[in-house]
Amino acid sequence: MHALALALPVLVAATNLNIVISDDDGWATAQIRQQFDVLWKAGHNVVLSAPALNQSGKSSLSKTPTPLTEPCEFDTCPTGSPAIGANATNPRLNYVNGYPVDAARYGIQTLAPHFFNGAKPDFVVSGPNIGRLVVLLSGTVGAACEAARNGVPAAAFSGLSGSEVSYTTLESDPTAASTLAAQVYSNLTSSFVTALASIPGPLLPPGVIVNVNYAAIDSCPTSASYKWVFSRLVWNFFETDFETCDSDHLPSETKVVNAGCYASVSVISASNKLDVNSTLQGQVFDRLQSLPLACLD
Repeated sequence: MHALALALPVLVAATNLNIVISDDDGWATAQIRQQFDVLWKAGHNVVLSAPALNQSGKSSLSKTPTPLTEPCEFDTCPTGSPAIGANATNPRLNYVNGYPVDAARYGIQTLAPHFFNGAKPDFVVSGPNIGRLVVLLSGTVGAACEAARNGVPAAAFSGLSGSEVSYTTLESDPTAASTLAAQVYSNLTSSFVTALASIPGPLLPPGVIVNVNYAAIDSCPTSASYKWVFSRLVWNFFETDFETCDSDHLPSETKVVNAGCYASVSVISASNKLDVNSTLQGQVFDRLQSLPLACLD
């Protein structure tokens, strides 16, 4: 049985990683651009590969990217732009006019070798998604699962607060709720990556992803307001989970994020998007001790 500290997250030294960032809300939202900036400033080698348009709810659908028949979201590229393109001033910011799976695959198979000296990415950050995730339909989860199928550890992130607004609002409206949510959730995700990379060895077991959900920021104004709680997608009395907090039944993600300033951490299969067994849960739990993980109050 593991005793859990209830203290605030502690910064620990971590290996700088080669990271691909994707999502399903699109390449130009405030949330994904803030996440790129935070991970870059943390010392990671980062490249962004995300859909040209909002592709929420596309799950693991895939299609051949095609030229734009309408402008990219927030008019970040004009009608007629090529199927795949990059920001004019920062080639690490890339769009793919396809589904989230296609954007993640392009980031892993094409962009990563180019920017990472021929190497595969160490990790894929999918999100944070704007709003509550429905796992089986989520393109954010689909992108993370695509990474796992390509042999790259990945996690999907989602936050209850925020709005789908342009990255330009990060500077033009710095006190907006969408800006504050982008800042809080990006900092939390960076802390998660730091914790995961702080222990030598594979970041995650093969064939799984981690699904992380952040509570709304209304009463949780900074990343230090949050505690991390190990969870499962759906509570199940008949399943025996990894034992923690004096129980071998983990709370559901919904229960965790509705309980206050918490971030739920679930381990799911990349093939069927369902909860994994207690052994795999325990392997991930042990890698995340420096978050630290807590119990629900």
